[in-house]
Amino acid sequence: MGFQHGLSGLNAAARNLDVIGHNVANANTVGAKSSRAEFGDVIANTVYGSGAQFGGLGVQVDRVAQQFSQGDLASTANPLDLAINGSGFFRLSDNGMITYSRNGQFGLDKDGYIVNSGGSRLTGYPADGNGVIQPGVPADLRMVTGDISPRATSSVEAMLNLDSRAEARTAAFDLDDPTTYNSATSLGVFDAQGGDTTLALYFQKTAANTWDVYAAADGNQIGTTPVGQLSFQANGTVDTAASPMPITIAVPNAQGGVDNVEVDLGSSTQYGSVFGVNHLSQDGFTTGRLAGYSISDEGIITARYTNGQTRAQGQVALANFPNPQGLVSLGGNVWAESAESGVAMVGSPASASLGVIQSGALEQSNVDLTAELVNMITAQRSYQANAQTIKTQDQILQTIVNLR
Repeated sequence: MGFQHGLSGLNAAARNLDVIGHNVANANTVGAKSSRAEFGDVIANTVYGSGAQFGGLGVQVDRVAQQFSQGDLASTANPLDLAINGSGFFRLSDNGMITYSRNGQFGLDKDGYIVNSGGSRLTGYPADGNGVIQPGVPADLRMVTGDISPRATSSVEAMLNLDSRAEARTAAFDLDDPTTYNSATSLGVFDAQGGDTTLALYFQKTAANTWDVYAAADGNQIGTTPVGQLSFQANGTVDTAASPMPITIAVPNAQGGVDNVEVDLGSSTQYGSVFGVNHLSQDGFTTGRLAGYSISDEGIITARYTNGQTRAQGQVALANFPNPQGLVSLGGNVWAESAESGVAMVGSPASASLGVIQSGALEQSNVDLTAELVNMITAQRSYQANAQTIKTQDQILQTIVNLR
């Protein structure tokens, strides 16, 4: 009788409706992946014989396979919302248990770790105190929210143009008397505690192609003689043989000592144009507080500080698998590795087969709601048709029972 065929069809259609209903329910779940019920026919050769033309006993659900196609990306205002554009999974750690997810809704916990809504920590490659990424074994990523330590200025690079047409000054240098020098410029330098000192450089032309360099700190002249001298060649560039670079200037600091700052003027010129500062930089900075952070396509987390400095705090790691459909679903948009999925291949974003990270965005569910509704109608009709086969078999059986 065909009751078993119809019953198996009812079970398969009901399971298909379960899968479709699950997809529809997660149409708005971030990072969710749709599933598909895959069916296979049931053949009983032992009943009909291997050479029989028909040995079918109905249908069965072979498996429910998840579809890991790319979902649409939606922008958000949170820099810790991360989306993977391409292949790969976020690698998460929950007290040592490693799971994987496409849901990039992350935030910071009270200890500064980057976590998802379930408290699992995002893993990656940490950075040392100087902002150098340490590749190797992934670890829990933690944002350092404290102040960045100051760095004392040790060198200054200045690229200037001194006017070759300027007249030589014969009077003794006096920083309060602009007629005793030709040009001047200044910049801020820092001591070991982050104290700011304004270092001013004064240029006094003493003869053709020859300039004396004086310095002052916060308006107070450093020494009573020039701190250095600039000699230029006929082509207007610095004569480094006659003017060794850099010039070392002892800049007083707030602690009562001095900081030796090396000032490199070797790239300066003397042309027949007005004085101009083409480049001025120094390598120190004051203390800074965390102002924000950004995450690059390669997953590098960069902190920005109020003193203008930036420093890498780590790099997000991604993982991929030879067979993602072999992953074990744990719920909550996370999966675990299995023998069918293969071993996780962990690396940095944009390397090998791994996708890139997009900060301030989330990957939406890849469920096609229109297609699911059509599939629901088809599954419903299949359920009705299988119920009809049972009804028909019941009528046939009733006819047989009523035979006289």
